[in-house]
Amino acid sequence: MASHIGKLPITIPAGVEVKVDGQTVTAKGPKGTDSYTMPEGISLKIEGNEIQVEAVDDQRQTRANHGLSRSIIASIVKGVHEGFSKHLMIVGTGYRATAKGKGIEFSLGYSHTITVNPPEGIEFEIPNANEVIVKGIDKQAVGQVAANIRKLRAPEPYKGKGIKYSDEHIARKAGKAGK
Repeated sequence: MASHIGKLPITIPAGVEVKVDGQTVTAKGPKGTDSYTMPEGISLKIEGNEIQVEAVDDQRQTRANHGLSRSIIASIVKGVHEGFSKHLMIVGTGYRATAKGKGIEFSLGYSHTITVNPPEGIEFEIPNANEVIVKGIDKQAVGQVAANIRKLRAPEPYKGKGIKYSDEHIARKAGKAGK
């Protein structure tokens, strides 16, 4: 019994080249190159423009790795073709982001500014002072950098001030009842 997700084929888009060398899968596309080392018990077949991830044995750990490996390989193929991005919104009076070289300088109500430099393979885009877009080919790295930026000033529930994802809804609380 294999994983239901692992059985699904991955379509290779035009302009993306996928190579398998032992347990290592490498994808090369217009946005860059990324690779993944598959765990033991997982194999890969490339037929035309589709990738089929297969579980070699039927152990529980292999079934779990089957679906996970398929999802990671699909993300790598999508990443080198289209890339990934996370959109962050900065809410609050005086809160803003400005470009500083390749990095970003944040004014978030602290007594000092905070500078964030992008790691390898990540780039920042600042459409205006209250928006930041984190872009890259590695889905996990893009998500982690966006989470680290959000953590600088997480949104608070009373006024909603802070850094939040563009699609995030902040549950608001009622403040103290005034007299």
